[in-house]
Amino acid sequence: MEHDFECFGSLVFDDRVMKATLSAEVYRKLRKTVEEGLDLELDTANAVAGAMKTWALEHGATHFTHWFQPLTGITAEKHECFISPASDGRIIPEFSGKELIRGEPDASSFPSGGLRATFEARGYTAWDPTSYAFIKGKTLCIPTAFCSYGGEALDKKTPLLRSMDAFNRQALRILRLFGNGEVRRVRTSVGAEQEYFLIDRNLYLKRRDLFFSGRTLFGAMPPKGQEMDDHYFGSIKPRVAAYMEDLNRELWKLGILAKTEHNEVAPAQHELAPVYTTTNIAVDQNQLMMEIMQKVALRHDLVCLLHEKPFAGVNGSGKHNNWSICTDTGINLLAPGDTPYENAQFLLFLCAVIQAVDDYQDLLRISAATAGNDHRLGANEAPPAVVSIFLGDELTAIMDAVADEKPYSAAAKTTLKLGVDALPRFARDNTDRNRTSPFAFTANKFEFRMVGSADSIACANIMINSAVAESLRQFADQLERAEDFEAALHDLIRDTFRAHRRIIFNGDGYDEAWLAEAARRGLCNFRTTADSLPHLLDEKNVALLTGHGVYTKQELKARCEALLENYCKTVKIEAKTMLWMSRRQLRPAVSACAARLAEQLRAVQSVSASAPCESEIALLDRLCVLREEIAKRTDALEAALSEAEGAEQVRDLLIPAMLRLREACDAAEPLVDAEQWPIPTYSDLLFGV
Repeated sequence: MEHDFECFGSLVFDDRVMKATLSAEVYRKLRKTVEEGLDLELDTANAVAGAMKTWALEHGATHFTHWFQPLTGITAEKHECFISPASDGRIIPEFSGKELIRGEPDASSFPSGGLRATFEARGYTAWDPTSYAFIKGKTLCIPTAFCSYGGEALDKKTPLLRSMDAFNRQALRILRLFGNGEVRRVRTSVGAEQEYFLIDRNLYLKRRDLFFSGRTLFGAMPPKGQEMDDHYFGSIKPRVAAYMEDLNRELWKLGILAKTEHNEVAPAQHELAPVYTTTNIAVDQNQLMMEIMQKVALRHDLVCLLHEKPFAGVNGSGKHNNWSICTDTGINLLAPGDTPYENAQFLLFLCAVIQAVDDYQDLLRISAATAGNDHRLGANEAPPAVVSIFLGDELTAIMDAVADEKPYSAAAKTTLKLGVDALPRFARDNTDRNRTSPFAFTANKFEFRMVGSADSIACANIMINSAVAESLRQFADQLERAEDFEAALHDLIRDTFRAHRRIIFNGDGYDEAWLAEAARRGLCNFRTTADSLPHLLDEKNVALLTGHGVYTKQELKARCEALLENYCKTVKIEAKTMLWMSRRQLRPAVSACAARLAEQLRAVQSVSASAPCESEIALLDRLCVLREEIAKRTDALEAALSEAEGAEQVRDLLIPAMLRLREACDAAEPLVDAEQWPIPTYSDLLFGV
């Protein structure tokens, strides 16, 4: 019997296909390009392009595209047909090595943060051979980097690849000091758990806010939300299960290792988790995953919401970026082993991460800074805006013992006994899971939980890679010149633990007392995107990212400008949508309900000598007050929209005005007759599938 997973990778030009379709010599040269970064000769590129074209045509493709990741946060593609004219009037399919290696999309209309003027249109895409080509629909998609005519990076892939190279260089220096000469490359690997909401498509189309902004800008809480915790890991509804089955099949065809699926905490919320892979490929696959999730949902008359906070009052959606370090020989450098206290290599890499997160906590916060994520950070099941590290009891005890130069006694493994003879006994893990920690150690990796569900994970991994690379550089510089390596290593680990204890916090990140404690420790607390983004250009951050060749100064400034512009545009689109909905839907509904109630009261008075019901009079008064309040707050929002220019004004003027208008409209919703309320409610949306 054939299973769905037997289609795995069927639409990917992966290593299996390359071995089968390329000559041994061409395959060898291509692998050297991938593994050692050597230039690809044109003859080799032509051979690869020919094999790729033949394979794509066999799978029904008619076009090819250079698939890239501009600063829009989504992917871009320009389709070219394989056909070329023949001399006799016919057409022949062609695809050259030159077309494989380089493309030329128009760069003028993509965000550039001022790197390119509108009239400066030329841009280039360059093939990334480290990420497999794949077929989507009828198109062969070739992962590429994207740069301007002047060579400036206009995408997210280029700095990511640079950060991976920087990390590899410094990690190899450390491994050589430990006598490891076998490892040729050290790669960071990532598994990005993707959260999302599914709602009925017909309901979605009746909500302008969802259509234009991806989140509900109005909406009163239903009688039941997530307080019963009965949705989390609950039985998956048939309609959702059918969607998940279809989604898995499509992702498996594209070589995406979708493995775990379940209901999340909020009603209508779910999660999909892949298996770990090299960071560059993980970023590409997560972008592709989000696109496929949304397309497959439409087949089932559903809409997949990837916004970080589509519904107020229930959980938002994140993207848990599980980050680890692996060598090309298969060693996980963040695996503590059975005796982590004696594993000096592990402790040194652990030190590198701890120092990096402490020194560049602002960059990690910036990497997750968006207008949408501002609604989520610090709320239900999301970490606070303060960056800290959770290590767990065992590693914290080891760190304290080393820092204080005291003996460490390894605690015996605890065997859990569940009190029923038929149930197995098993050893408890070294660390618990802290869901309130932004950066938590979990067995052999760190989980960065700040990233928003709609975001590219490229930004987060660029910052993590770069910051840890800097720690490793400092360590290597110090150890390479040491006369006594063992003594210097001991002192370095001890001093690093001592210097960066403040970033370790194993408690409840939601506790208000922690925010006060974090302030006493001197940790950053950038609550909003407008607070955090300007710090991208702080001197130490510019020095880090330019020093390792991840960005140029011009590229950094441009990204800061582009991100701030995106923040302002996002909020202004939401504000304009609120104005439209308030004036054309919500306030008229409140007025109509008040008019209907007033007419009913007049009718009662005309036929009855008794006084009308006091509760109905009070309701009418309340509706009239809210109607006028909505009108005033709508006008105030329009005024704030006209005044708000930069990010600070958007934060301080526009967003508060939006919240005030929402407050009035949400207060009116439960008072208006259900058949008169013009948009689907939270009850409809969250429980309508």
